Amino acid sequence: MPRAPKEKDQIDKLIDQLDLSGITQEEMFGEGGLIKTLTTRLLNKALEAEMDHHLGDLKSGRASVLY
Repeated sequence: MPRAPKEKDQIDKLIDQLDLSGITQEEMFGEGGLIKTLTTRLLNKALEAEMDHHLGDLKSGRASVLY
């Protein structure tokens, strides 16, 4: 039975926008390469969102404690 084509999610669409032709292994995986840069930016974005959420709760008087 053939599989139905999977609908692309947002991550697939973002990856499709990357032009990786001719990129070297060092440019992809090396210090300061694409993987490290994307990982760093993604983690920073997530931490900023967490801090915004936490500080927003403090401002509204609804401090959430995660223990």
